[in-house]
Amino acid sequence: MAATTETMETGLPKGFRSAEQGWPELRRIPRPPHRVPLLGDVLGVDRHRPLQDSMRFARELGPIFRRRAFGKEFVFVWGARLVADLADESRFAKHVGLGVANLRPVAGDGLFTAYNHEPNWQLAHDVLAPGFSREAMEGYHGMMLSVADRLTDHWDRHLAAGRTVDVPGDMTRLALETIARTGFGYDFESFERDRPHPFVTAMVGTLAYAQRLNSVPGPLAPLLLRTAARRNAADIAHLNRTVDGLVAARRRSGGGEGDLLDRMLATAHPRTGEKLSPENVRKQVITFLVAGHETTSGALSFALYHLARHPEIAARARAEVAQVWGDTPRPGYDQVAKLRYVRRVLDESLRLWPTAPAFAREARRDTVLAGDHPMRRGAWALVLTPMLHREPEVWGEDAERFDPDRFTPAAVRARPPHTFKPFGTGARACVGRQFALHEATLVLGLLLRRYGLHADPGYRLSVAERLTLMPEGLRLRLERRPALTEVSEGRPAGARGSVRRAADAARARPARDEAADDRRHDPAGPAQPLSASRCPVHGAAD
Repeated sequence: MAATTETMETGLPKGFRSAEQGWPELRRIPRPPHRVPLLGDVLGVDRHRPLQDSMRFARELGPIFRRRAFGKEFVFVWGARLVADLADESRFAKHVGLGVANLRPVAGDGLFTAYNHEPNWQLAHDVLAPGFSREAMEGYHGMMLSVADRLTDHWDRHLAAGRTVDVPGDMTRLALETIARTGFGYDFESFERDRPHPFVTAMVGTLAYAQRLNSVPGPLAPLLLRTAARRNAADIAHLNRTVDGLVAARRRSGGGEGDLLDRMLATAHPRTGEKLSPENVRKQVITFLVAGHETTSGALSFALYHLARHPEIAARARAEVAQVWGDTPRPGYDQVAKLRYVRRVLDESLRLWPTAPAFAREARRDTVLAGDHPMRRGAWALVLTPMLHREPEVWGEDAERFDPDRFTPAAVRARPPHTFKPFGTGARACVGRQFALHEATLVLGLLLRRYGLHADPGYRLSVAERLTLMPEGLRLRLERRPALTEVSEGRPAGARGSVRRAADAARARPARDEAADDRRHDPAGPAQPLSASRCPVHGAAD
């Protein structure tokens, strides 16, 4: 577990703090019944799937519970009333602990891993937030389309050869190339490689090591994880070399086209005139590349799984694409936001399996959580987002069922606030959430229009955990749909009718409150100034 060290800035220990230090009435909180001396609540657990273990305990123990491991106590929260109280920014803030603190050797005081008091968090957040303005987003759209073209070329080759496609692997390639090219002008050539880029291999290694640190007693980690620690050090060194090379190339070129890297290197804080240090630039680039692409790739992979499992939902989404985009081969920026049903498919996928599946909150001062649980300043709790998103009182007794219509504007308005949190909460919610949602909605639209998606009937969803979540072993069989040239002007009327019939079918369905302000549809809540910093670019909590 992450080391605990004192900080003069806050008077509180950094990193991990056991619950006994901050919850005066800890004994009132339910715990598993069978506790092993010294080891804690370890009976029947799977160290490779700690989140899903915690979800199992949550179902058994209720909306707040505690677990003990190797002498350390953790408090977990998922009840809607409790989470809504933790979202109160005047009393609670982000807590950096557990796996997030374990990533400090990789990302330092980058946006994701910075402690609240560290000045580089505010500096970087203020400098980089304009990189996610509407104007900036519109500039990224063309590059997103270009990367999506590389994905479809790759899938076309697999289809022609009669092979299935590796969904998690290909979504990882897509998301990495998208953030690397839009943010940093860098091409990892992911689709030209038979194996993952070494950067991806190193990234996965550091995430896995950070999670593994939580499964062994802190004092024994140097002994038990000696080989893994050496491999992790090599992985970090590779990440650093890759990013240093990327930054050096940009400096030699004299600048790019005003992307995120240009902002990191050249933009001064609007009030203080301060710029990011070279060391912090490295940490921010690593943060964006790792946290950004890892979470978006998971969101796309889960959405494709559900579309393949529910052909009726895929057909409805495909009809919307046909209606909104028509014969346009390269949809414009504004056309993506009009895919409201496709967006609901994405939101429902994020509800069931938010790829950044937890976030921690700590008390700014002594307080009482939801009027029932006293907390001292610095006490913290881990919010289990997948369980919050399954709260029966909010989502109904069928909360495990995949249903995109949970996200019609009327349904969103009817729900209490703070019940859908795939991008975290508060001042450090994801600054790049609109980037992630735009990219994912665009890609889903393009893939639905081009392919029929068929899952192996024998496949059962298995969720892999490496701090983020990903469907494991998911492969799809593709069916090529008619090319746009076959349904465009100048083709037989029967061919053109295929698009028209799909559009007519979509229009014939019962009218819904689609005209409501789309901001209500934003899972992060009403529009905020682009100043939050949770992932930063796609979704791992910052």
